[in-house]
Amino acid sequence: MQTVWVQILEVWKWLMTHLIYINLILSIIIVFFQRRDPKAVWTWLLALYFIPVFGILFYLLLGQDMRKNKMFRVKEIEDRMRYSIKNQEEFLRSNDMSLVSSLSRDYADLVLYNLETSGSVLTVDNEVTIFTDGEDKFRDLRNELAKAAHFIHFQYYIIKDDELFDSIIPILTERARAGVEVRILCDGMGGRFMPRSKWKLLKESGVKVGIFFPPIMGRLQLRVNYRNHRKIVIIDNRVGYVGGFNIGREYISKDPKFGYWRDTHLKLTGGSVLSLQIRFALDWNYAAGENLFKHMKYFCENDDGTCLESMGVVDMNRKEKKLGIQIIASGPDAGNKQIRDNYLRLFSKARHHIYIQTPYFVPDDAVLSTLRLAARSGVDVRLMIPCKPDHPFVYWASYSYVGDLLSAGARCYTYENGFLHAKGVMTDGKVSSYGTANMDIRSFELNFEVNAVIYDEETTQKLEALFLKDLEVCKEITPEIYERRSIFIRIKEQGSRLLSPLL
Repeated sequence: MQTVWVQILEVWKWLMTHLIYINLILSIIIVFFQRRDPKAVWTWLLALYFIPVFGILFYLLLGQDMRKNKMFRVKEIEDRMRYSIKNQEEFLRSNDMSLVSSLSRDYADLVLYNLETSGSVLTVDNEVTIFTDGEDKFRDLRNELAKAAHFIHFQYYIIKDDELFDSIIPILTERARAGVEVRILCDGMGGRFMPRSKWKLLKESGVKVGIFFPPIMGRLQLRVNYRNHRKIVIIDNRVGYVGGFNIGREYISKDPKFGYWRDTHLKLTGGSVLSLQIRFALDWNYAAGENLFKHMKYFCENDDGTCLESMGVVDMNRKEKKLGIQIIASGPDAGNKQIRDNYLRLFSKARHHIYIQTPYFVPDDAVLSTLRLAARSGVDVRLMIPCKPDHPFVYWASYSYVGDLLSAGARCYTYENGFLHAKGVMTDGKVSSYGTANMDIRSFELNFEVNAVIYDEETTQKLEALFLKDLEVCKEITPEIYERRSIFIRIKEQGSRLLSPLL
């Protein structure tokens, strides 16, 4: 034991001796080699020089930049989809968007942006089912899992060892023993409390398990940022799920700390399911080291891959309703902030109203400025956040930014009927975006996220009706209420806001 303390003391002496050089090197890296927001740059520099040693540790844990690391690009899928992307680009540029009944020509530029910047193909043969209650969502999921005939791809940020996962495991293991290929992908941070015995039980039943950025030495997780926050399930390419629910008892309202859990999850059928499947495969390939794109059976009924090449081709002769969806993703390895940029475009195009639900509201300057401009231009901007924190630091930062919106004329609410975890945007009753991304810097830049952009008035208006119904159990934060905050609350808010660029 004494030897350990001697070694620690030696390391400390070495750090103190070379501290100025270490800080100088890290400062050069931050300023000249990482594309950060200037506010974040200055915050990191202050942390390095005013919190010696600890500033270095914070940077090593939180500050690495992964934008140059293209981890999730696979040549097979890019080659297969090139024709489909080119086909849609020509269609969009031909000004024929008005032919698609469920889409407004006003949003053709957003569709094209998603297509060209990230290959997010528009599919128009979709159906959407909305879940806001965990019991309903997981009951439906279990029913669909039991019907699986070929494969189950199951990805969640958090998987906990409790009664909810225990209700799903027998279905997964039974399907695996019946010859269905079952893959489970969990984030290393979100699944850190899952015992190895549970994973071993699943593997022995034939289930393949992948861990994204796994911890080292048991539960020790040195990588705090860059978590895979996506929640995706694909079953036989027949049905897909995406949204806010994770696997844990709180998500079915069984945790007294949170009470009723209000979330939003989407069940998709149609071409958008294949888009989710591609997203899962890219994550799985990286985490598990298995290239699913070498086996077209996971993407097509045939083996030649033609379904990928024709994916998203808009058939104008179809008489049934055309519900347009693009699956968009963002992550720290990307060169652009895809989901953030979609929000910006939706906000700037809104003419009547913008409704936002998010558990965390820590926007960057561009999002905050766009929302304030919309509110001052007469757009009805409404923000709904939880009334209680699950992460106090982010909660108080969120409350700080509420004041910026209120001063511009927006209306803000706290959800009082439990905990609000829904993550979505609705504009003008026309277009909506729901998925895993919060309205915060972490989701915009540091986590791997996925959203469904829905170009459909009927579905968007259903989501807006749910939002308006939620207002019945909300408390409005009026400017008068906000100004009556105590000095202690203001200190918490400003401290949290100041530290938010460290993300």
